[in-house]
Amino acid sequence: MAVPDAPGADEERRRNLRRMKAVAFGLLVFAAIVYVATLGDGGFLGYVNAGAEASMIGALADWFAVTALFRHPLGLPVPHTAIIPTRKDALGRSLQEFVADNFLAEDVVREKVARADVARRVGEWLAHPRNAARVSAEASRLASHALRNMRDDDAALLLENAVLTPLSERSWSPSAGRLLDRLVDAGGHHRAVDLAIDHLHRWLLDNEERVVGIVLERAPTWTPKWVNERISRHVYDQLVAFVRDVQASPLHKVRLGLDDLLGRLARDLQNDPYTINRGDRVLSGLITHPQVRATLVDVWDHIRAVLLEGAEDAESPMRVRLNDALGDFARRLGRDAALRARIDARAEDVSGFLVRTYGRELASVISDTVERWDGQDAARRIELHVGRDLQFIRVNGTIVGGLAGVVIHALTQAIH
Repeated sequence: MAVPDAPGADEERRRNLRRMKAVAFGLLVFAAIVYVATLGDGGFLGYVNAGAEASMIGALADWFAVTALFRHPLGLPVPHTAIIPTRKDALGRSLQEFVADNFLAEDVVREKVARADVARRVGEWLAHPRNAARVSAEASRLASHALRNMRDDDAALLLENAVLTPLSERSWSPSAGRLLDRLVDAGGHHRAVDLAIDHLHRWLLDNEERVVGIVLERAPTWTPKWVNERISRHVYDQLVAFVRDVQASPLHKVRLGLDDLLGRLARDLQNDPYTINRGDRVLSGLITHPQVRATLVDVWDHIRAVLLEGAEDAESPMRVRLNDALGDFARRLGRDAALRARIDARAEDVSGFLVRTYGRELASVISDTVERWDGQDAARRIELHVGRDLQFIRVNGTIVGGLAGVVIHALTQAIH
């Protein structure tokens, strides 16, 4: 894979690299001319000749060293040259280990996050209403995008796997028994009983003929019809009167009996294995019923519509409350040092966890990317980025070599 180019910046780097190569080569040529011009001379020119000779040696040695990084000098396959094209994978792995050990180390990252004073800076930034509105707008935009791209089938599957399945796999009878026990103790079921009795009384009044007909169906066939009708009417009247008595009396025996029945059911749901098992089967059947799934999807559709409307309207109550909440949070960060300390500590823990868990994987991006690069192209690109600075090695080698040659020549003259 070719290394991506940045045409404008690369052209500038290429000009700078050519310029520095010309400077370094010019110094080598200058040293060679001086060496030839002073060859065989003594005295002061002997020192100049020795310095020029050492300058050429230093320049050539450093040219070889710099060139060997990127290619074979003069095209000769000298061992341990063209290091980057031939050993780029090993260099990429070494760079990966260096970054992972020195930049993505947990203690280094935690220390950096601790010095960053995250909570205070976030609070100061959010204190500006424009920034709080920007965070609100971005969060709303992301939420709107996610909501619009979630299909009904995906939502149904998510609700089924995240809500219905876990609910159906758990034993809810003891919990239901405890809830029913508290409800009965507090008398919370009385309203439901009143509602049921009211509906029963109303149904009896609206269905007199049906009730009488039911009683007549069970009357003996050997009695006269008019007798059966009078008895059925009497049964109906007594039934209506009985329901009316239950309706009017809070301490009616039926109500007290129902209280006792519900209390016993609450205890059995918590302690009796048979009742617990039957209750679990009933609850599981209700939870897994297809209509429950369809109802959840309908509820989700309504919630999604409400959330979309609130997220996409900048003046919606939801957006306004979110902006206000961000502002309140920013003010709390400004005045509550304990809150800032907790947030900073949490930021350190999160960053430490991320680099501890994923640091090596993040650093592996370096070696994976380098391995996909073409060797020659990688060498060319790297030379464009660092080659200009490396040419200073050649320049320095020429100058330092010349100075070293003068010193060596002086010592040689002193010895002789």
